[in-house]
Parts: sequence; structure tokens; C-alpha cells
Amino acid sequence: MSDLDDVEGPHIETTSMQRLVYMANQIGRFFAAQPHDAAVAGVAKHLADFWDPHMRARIRAHLAAGGEGLDLLTREAVARLTR
Repeated sequence: MSDLDDVEGPHIETTSMQRLVYMANQIGRFFAAQPHDAAVAGVAKHLADFWDPHMRARIRAHLAAGGEGLDLLTREAVARLTR
């Protein structure tokens, strides 16, 4: 056990895709209090404005492959991304 384990807890191994899904869903949960259409648009705009093109391409490809783990609101927002 390292000193970091004491401070931050044990390291939980995740893939980079799991991390992207987690982050996208967190954004979706933030916007979920808004009316549905506004929430979807807000998530899509946030992803377009703040995620780099590589991250957007990866989350779009993940959705195209089935989108495992993506919440419904997040799925709709990712589907709106054009690039």
C-alpha cells in the first residue's frame, strides 16, 4: 500500500471509455433538472464546447457500438453531436 492509498483510497481501475461515459453521464445529470429538450441540447452543447474532438469521436463511436453505460439523456445528446 502506498501513501496515496491512505489519502485517496484504493485505486479503482477503469478504462478510458468508462471514464468518458462517467463524465458524459455526470454532465447529463447536471442538465436533467431542465425540460427534456433543453437538457439534451445543453449536454450536446457542453460536449461540443468543452470536449476535444478526439473525446467526442470516441463517445460517438461508443454510442454507435451500443452505448453501454450511457444514460438515456446522454445518449440523445451524443447522437446530436456531428463531429
